[in-house]
Amino acid sequence: MARYRGKHRKPSTAGRTIARTAVAGAVLGAPMIAIVPAANAASDSTWDSLAQCESTGNWAADTGNGYEGGLQFSPSTWKAFGGGEYASSASQATRAEQIAVAEKVLAKQGWNAWPSCSKKTGASGSSTPRTVERDAGSQAPERVKLSAPAASSGSTYTVKSGDTLGKIAAANGAGHWKNLLAKNPGLGAGQMIHPGQVINV
Repeated sequence: MARYRGKHRKPSTAGRTIARTAVAGAVLGAPMIAIVPAANAASDSTWDSLAQCESTGNWAADTGNGYEGGLQFSPSTWKAFGGGEYASSASQATRAEQIAVAEKVLAKQGWNAWPSCSKKTGASGSSTPRTVERDAGSQAPERVKLSAPAASSGSTYTVKSGDTLGKIAAANGAGHWKNLLAKNPGLGAGQMIHPGQVINV
């Protein structure tokens, strides 16, 4: 058997084995990285762009074409995906409420629920369940509906799209939203207000 000395020692295969193992590890690891994609939820700006295309960004849109709100819900879709818990129609719901319902529609129907505008705006992202924010420090719903005309007691305020009792109270120096309930016997917690309604402040 020949002996290898000096520069002419028998070549080692250890380096090649390590290199092969590293390459195999990289190849095996690559698919695992691809399997775990980063979260890609539909953003608020995506919904705003879609609403701009669908209704020129008018979240209270009701043109009589059979579709309502910023994202142009049909009445049946609005009710089927839980919109009735916010308002009787999409045009009476806030932007946040419409997006919360739209996320449910997206989860079931994908972006094809808005076929033309989703393509035009390049809408992308997956559905993410949303909750509608409430007034800070209260359990009152975001919106409250007048169930009877407000009693006249001086200054009034006309409700605008996106208003909450908390925002109205703060902007008009009424303190807490509960003060508005006291000034407006027709208001009741759990009901909705809508743009155009007049309340005492």
